[in-house]
Amino acid sequence: MIVRPVLSSDAAELAELLNAIIARGGTTALQTPYTAEALDSAYLTGPKVICCFVAVDSETGQLLGFQTLGRLDALPADIGDIGTFTRVDGIQRGVGSALFAATKARARELGLTALNAVIRADNVGGLTFYTRQGFIDHDIVRDVPLSDGTRVDRVWKRYPL
Repeated sequence: MIVRPVLSSDAAELAELLNAIIARGGTTALQTPYTAEALDSAYLTGPKVICCFVAVDSETGQLLGFQTLGRLDALPADIGDIGTFTRVDGIQRGVGSALFAATKARARELGLTALNAVIRADNVGGLTFYTRQGFIDHDIVRDVPLSDGTRVDRVWKRYPL
């Protein structure tokens, strides 16, 4: 596996990856599928993106996942908001951790003081992943409605840099 900065040319494959996660449901707060252009602007190379890395299968060239760090209006400028997405069609052991190593290093280079992650309370895998990386619970926003009316808490976790 190779971890490298994202390119706009990765957007189509990453939109497919993210849309599969959205279609499966139950783990991401995102509910509307993305076009390649919309994903690129929102999470890959757009104006609110601090950095974004992709994990690439070194044998096949397939993109295994991506991790984006962006600006969130609710956070101070020295805290980045992180999101991690990996393929749903198989076990992606080590992808998230490899992406996090790159994101964390870049965030430190840029002088950020902390990373923030907002995870659905029913996303056990996501909560476990961020806890294993060293994130600690910071806040809970209760009863956030999904597009179908289901109400789910959001756990805000923080990683001090």
